[in-house]
Amino acid sequence: MPEHQATNSASHTVTQGRIWALAWPVMLSNITVPLLGLVDSAVLGHLPDAAYLGAVAIGNQMFTLLFWSFGFLRMGTTALTAHAQGRNQGQVEVLQQALWLSLPVLLLVLMAAALLLPWLLPLMGGSTLVQEGAREYLLIRLCAAPAVLAQYALTGWFIGLGHTRIPLIILTLVNVANALLDYLFVFGLNMTSDGVALGSMLADYSGLLLALGFARKLGLLSLGPRPALSLLQPMLRINRHLFVRTLCLLAVFAFFTAQGARQSELILAANAMLITLLMLISNALDGFAHAAEALTGQALGRHDAHAVRRTIRLTGVDMLLMAFAMCLLFEILGPQLLALLTDNPDLQMTLSQYQHFLFWLPLIGMASFWLDGIFIGAQATASMRNAMLAAGLLVFLPLWWLTRAWGNDGLWWSFYAFMLARALFMSGTFLTLFRRPINFL
Repeated sequence: MPEHQATNSASHTVTQGRIWALAWPVMLSNITVPLLGLVDSAVLGHLPDAAYLGAVAIGNQMFTLLFWSFGFLRMGTTALTAHAQGRNQGQVEVLQQALWLSLPVLLLVLMAAALLLPWLLPLMGGSTLVQEGAREYLLIRLCAAPAVLAQYALTGWFIGLGHTRIPLIILTLVNVANALLDYLFVFGLNMTSDGVALGSMLADYSGLLLALGFARKLGLLSLGPRPALSLLQPMLRINRHLFVRTLCLLAVFAFFTAQGARQSELILAANAMLITLLMLISNALDGFAHAAEALTGQALGRHDAHAVRRTIRLTGVDMLLMAFAMCLLFEILGPQLLALLTDNPDLQMTLSQYQHFLFWLPLIGMASFWLDGIFIGAQATASMRNAMLAAGLLVFLPLWWLTRAWGNDGLWWSFYAFMLARALFMSGTFLTLFRRPINFL
């Protein structure tokens, strides 16, 4: 369809009202993702020994490294579903392909865990108690692998269709279940990091059951026959770029955690809490990024170039205003929020030394989060991969090496530069998309 024809027929559907209708459920549901970590940190932060919190910090980083490496199931499914929704055909088939793809991914996850964890855990540092707790945490959390991977595919499908309230309902259930089970296992049954892991695992399976129920109502009556490899090629093409991109991002987070652990257990625990709050920030801002994913993909599916540009402009304004609001919120309430997470006086003192890095994180990360959403909707995943690799290898690691004498401050300044560099390296492709969306059809 020519650009001018699409403009007259569909561009009016991209409004602030529609963006907010898509964004606010995603925003609230995304906020609940790091709440899993915040609940775990708050529960363990009230125990007398910070080693349990350090164990969960390392164990959760390793779990994230394994599973978020395969988070392309969510992003790739969203991109393909949004395009199918724009064409008004093939939406259910996209989900079936994604669920089939999750089966070999499950085998890869378990193989990677068996091969890499015995080697990676010692590199993360920490005392013997921290290492033992992290290992036990991981063994329990790995039992949730099928549920986590299937939920990636289902969540991506719901967002691509525009049914963003469904992930909110699912993740609300998961977080309520996780909080109750954490309290039961840690304070009721006198468990420590193993109780936190068990609560998270059971909560993951409860979320999967609810997600499958919603999918059945929307047309997924069965998994369907195994698709031919040729039908999986678009998903494999998109997802291989996202896999490398996500692996690089998680490697930066893992390296960040490891360098904190090498300094002290208190630095490790303080950085873990600040990184958890960073995830809270990114997931809140990703409400508009996810709306950009769906609307950009649907507009390109309709060959509607004007709607693509309007989506970019409106979501960009929303992201910037939200980032400013979050900076102000952290400036006013940041110290009180950190005090709620732990009553350990040594940990509180360490947090007070580095809390200023929290206050500017929303503005520092806003551009890269926003561009990720636009690029996923446009299926420009190769550019996302290249930008992430360049930011990690050419910016983060060299700056960390040069600022090692600054200790944890140098580590944080290097991380700031990494997030800014991601957006800078994506700017060329972004300008092409804005000027000539037809190149991405």
